[in-house]
Amino acid sequence: MDVLFPDIRPYVNHTLVVEPPHELHIEECGNPDGLPVVFVHGGPGSGCEEYHRRFFDPEVYRIILFDQRGAGKSTPHAELEGNTSQALVADMEAIRDHLGVDKWILFGGSWGSTLALLYAETHPERVLGLILRGIFLCRKREIDWFYQEGASRIFPDAWQEFLKPIPEGERHDMVSAYYARLTGDNELARMAAAKAWSHWEGRTATLKQSKAVLDHFGSPHTALSLARIECHYFVNNSFLEDDQLLRDAHKLKDIPGVIVQGRYDVICPMESAWELHQAWPEADFTIVPDAGHAASEPGIVHALVKATRAMSYQLKK
Repeated sequence: MDVLFPDIRPYVNHTLVVEPPHELHIEECGNPDGLPVVFVHGGPGSGCEEYHRRFFDPEVYRIILFDQRGAGKSTPHAELEGNTSQALVADMEAIRDHLGVDKWILFGGSWGSTLALLYAETHPERVLGLILRGIFLCRKREIDWFYQEGASRIFPDAWQEFLKPIPEGERHDMVSAYYARLTGDNELARMAAAKAWSHWEGRTATLKQSKAVLDHFGSPHTALSLARIECHYFVNNSFLEDDQLLRDAHKLKDIPGVIVQGRYDVICPMESAWELHQAWPEADFTIVPDAGHAASEPGIVHALVKATRAMSYQLKK
């Protein structure tokens, strides 16, 4: 079974000023002359983690990671102003131009798959390939499933904790109720809501509970940006038109692609990956039978590392 490549450190870090007040943190690892690949992290708002560098052979790939607006090491932290899907696509173009990359591979999971799809459908001429995991199309029924009713029936114990910050009279619309608290002036209520929101995601992310995943989502720094930015996107329909990503999937037909999906993904159920594959049948589709949502689960790691190896062979022919 394929495992992550050994630990690696960036050979250079960049700070890129984009639309005020945002400044993006960017790092490059691996081979400076290698095949360019950009890691598109999830959330929105979660930021990159050190192990994200390790899905790629560092001798083959020029590995580019960046923290999206308000996330990770980008500043201002948890900032909502000017934080839209279209702005993030524009940021990716600014990064590509800044680094002197002509075309690159996009690697993204969960919200990262959303943003990678949006970028590829907007700029297909700039995409060498797509490797996507845990497909999230940001449709209302997907948001309702995870934040209103659906996943709650599979994880009723964790759901009970998610309900706690919200009075019963507001629970008919959990996303709006959370948004009110996450954007309110009460700092204690804001942080309590952020932790509850993030813990709900962490507790449901894996088939078997993972301390590393729980610790990541439990970090106050991650929790605040994840909760505020996710909620901001979801109350605004992620700044997308209905079924936009499926509607425009025909633009991907000439782009090599891989879709990796955990069979028991509760955060992003397999329906969306299945529908994307129907709209984009040229992509390879791998269902991992013993995995949930997280990129760190062994079966998901194996499928993703296998995909990065295969794509490098395919593109270097």
